[in-house]
Amino acid sequence: MIVPMKKVSVLVLNDKKEEALQRLRKLGILHMEITEGHGETLAAYKEQITLLERAVYLVGKPPKGSSPTETDTEGALSLARELNELDEEKARCLARRAALTAELDRLSKWGELDPDAILALGADGIHLGLYEMPTVEYNALPADVQTVRLRGDKNTVCFLTRLGGEGEPPASYRLTLPKSSTAQMREEIARLSGRVAEIEGRISGSSCYLGSMKQAIAHLSKQVEFEVCATGMATESLSPDGGVTVAYFTGFLEAERLDELRELARECAWGLSAADPEVEDNAPTKLKNNRLVSLVYPLTDFMGTVPGYFEHDISGWFLLFVLIFFGIIFGDGGYGLLITAAAAIPIVRSLVQKKTIAPTFLLVGLFGLSTILWGTLTCTWFGLAPEQLPRLLRALSVPVISNVYGDKLGALPWTAEGVGLTTDQNLQIFCFTLALIQLTLAHVICAGKNRKSLKILGDIGSILQLLGIYYLVLNLVVNSQVFGFGLVLGGIPVGTVSLAFIGVGFALSFVFSNYEGSVKDSVLSSLTNIVSVLLGVVNVFSDIVSYIRLWAVGLAGAAISATVNELAGPLLGNFLFAVLAIVLLVFGHGLNMILNVLSVIVHGIRLNTLEFSTHLDMSWSGHKFKPFEE
Repeated sequence: MIVPMKKVSVLVLNDKKEEALQRLRKLGILHMEITEGHGETLAAYKEQITLLERAVYLVGKPPKGSSPTETDTEGALSLARELNELDEEKARCLARRAALTAELDRLSKWGELDPDAILALGADGIHLGLYEMPTVEYNALPADVQTVRLRGDKNTVCFLTRLGGEGEPPASYRLTLPKSSTAQMREEIARLSGRVAEIEGRISGSSCYLGSMKQAIAHLSKQVEFEVCATGMATESLSPDGGVTVAYFTGFLEAERLDELRELARECAWGLSAADPEVEDNAPTKLKNNRLVSLVYPLTDFMGTVPGYFEHDISGWFLLFVLIFFGIIFGDGGYGLLITAAAAIPIVRSLVQKKTIAPTFLLVGLFGLSTILWGTLTCTWFGLAPEQLPRLLRALSVPVISNVYGDKLGALPWTAEGVGLTTDQNLQIFCFTLALIQLTLAHVICAGKNRKSLKILGDIGSILQLLGIYYLVLNLVVNSQVFGFGLVLGGIPVGTVSLAFIGVGFALSFVFSNYEGSVKDSVLSSLTNIVSVLLGVVNVFSDIVSYIRLWAVGLAGAAISATVNELAGPLLGNFLFAVLAIVLLVFGHGLNMILNVLSVIVHGIRLNTLEFSTHLDMSWSGHKFKPFEE
């Protein structure tokens, strides 16, 4: 459930606000609404955090088996400054080394080159110029240009000539002399490489201080939070001369803990008012559920989805349906065994060590069990054909959705002989039925919320539309012969009733879905948005059909498994190729499992956070309750 909140406003003397914040932080129950502060102190804290975070990034992960070393915040900051300075020096060394390497590449055709020796000749009156010219142009130089050819090929010639004579080669081909000799450049490159290695060793050797730097970041983050609250409070002068100034702010806390804040306010002589949050207050959300339902929190935290304070807590339903979706998408009992085994190892280790079991491992274990169950029902194990499986596994499967029976048609009571449903069609019906159940549940939840208003008739209308469109989907997508509009069962004209449900449901939704105390205003609102209202019927159809993705993705995964087995099967008969076959099986099935994980995120979770949530009128617009605490 979503824990009830109270919105509170606190009034304190301006010169007592820091003391008040310290008392509130010690109490640790108030979610502060102050998000912006100012001042040099706050800027300094943020700069220090940036410095530490960069140092943590530079160090990376500590090597296995290394012992952590503790230091205080000042020590961590000092180390962070040193590491950042070293990294800047490393960047300069790398840039200088790259420039020298490029210079050596430019001079590579000249061999060992010393500009000082050439300049020394100039001091004696011998001025030499070094040139690099295309061979064709070199051969076309005038006869009065005297050169000494040093090296060359069919494309380029390197030569020198004395400057100041009657003829000189074009200046554009003249070599720009380097500032130092090639030998000196190589020495400097070696020195720079050594310094880079030394710096990298110093940085990596600081990994034992990672814990201390992270603790310093956490400590400074608390200081930033405190400074934001202290400098972000609104102030008001109570006297014309400004002698008495008060500071005030708003926040939220759990309703059941309001008395604790009242007691503190009474003790410290603060002003305090409390009220129930309004829609525009953007109240934070705190969820409170039993241990089983709470297992879904690692998944919702990973996605960053938080229901708004005035929305529904669907944690339990989210967990139930995502387990079902996971099992269908993975669809293979063999994969389920691997997932369950992977989760069982850390669970058993925690039990042996008498530690608390991480909820993530329990959730993964449930995913594995769900996959095993679906694999058992459909007789799907590592992509093997049913005839390759033990008789017991075939017997445990459910005939209408089992791979054992495949596409064998069986006549249905209300159809002609030979007209029935295949296994794939039965699976499609199962997916559409899941859609009907989940989306109907959404409107039942909404109806419960609107039970004291005529708006509940709009929810009933939505449920009737779902029922009618469900049969329409069976007719258009699954099998029009089996689910015809002329179908009569037990004297009930199923097709006619489904169309009536759609019509009556649309009428009820049109009149009452926007009801806020006036039927007339509700109808006018629907007329104003008539296009959206009409598209709503189409959306219901598409929402139900979208659940077919569960069958389609599961079918694709099964096809990949079967293909991998077909490729590896012939190799297993040959001892020399057996290792290759095992590698192929591990790689193929491993890749398929990875793709299935992505499919669960893209498709399985989407059905909860989009289709289901849309019918609940949820936008996941909430933010977590984070108390101001030490």
